[in-house]
Amino acid sequence: MIYWQLFWAYLKIGILGFGGGYAMLSMIQFEVVDHYCWMTMEEFADIVALSQMTPGPVSINLATFIGYTVGGIWGSLLATTAIVLPSLLMLVLVMKFLFKNKENYIVKTTLASMKPVIAGLIFVAALLMMNPTSFVDFGLHQNNFSVIICAVSFVAVFWAKINPILIILASGLVGYLIY
Repeated sequence: MIYWQLFWAYLKIGILGFGGGYAMLSMIQFEVVDHYCWMTMEEFADIVALSQMTPGPVSINLATFIGYTVGGIWGSLLATTAIVLPSLLMLVLVMKFLFKNKENYIVKTTLASMKPVIAGLIFVAALLMMNPTSFVDFGLHQNNFSVIICAVSFVAVFWAKINPILIILASGLVGYLIY
């Protein structure tokens, strides 16, 4: 019975949850703490903290950890599958539609018009990251090492085509040595 409850709870969250893991947090809390009483609020808060520290989407990490806590390995697999399943099915349907209609004028025009929008969103995200918190030493009378690291990283990835993972590791090492 617990496996069916886990699957159903996370399937509902996967279908109705929009906006990412943090937006789904209240839905997950309701199902796990209030509705099914699988754990206390303190235990839930601990699992949320653990989910934030591990790589990957928070909602999927929560499903995996809560599923494991409640139902072991099978609970973990069921909860993770259930939260991913609606998005996966929607993606398959959309991709099937796009591949079937890729020569359609409306589909081609829509996809072509989305490219600059996506580039703009990525650019805005980059601009939002350029703040005093990210560049702690930026200014006229500062050493500007963080700006230099950023610029060199950009050139290394964009023009020199160096693997971004290597750039991240090198930037981390340089930042550690400087700061």
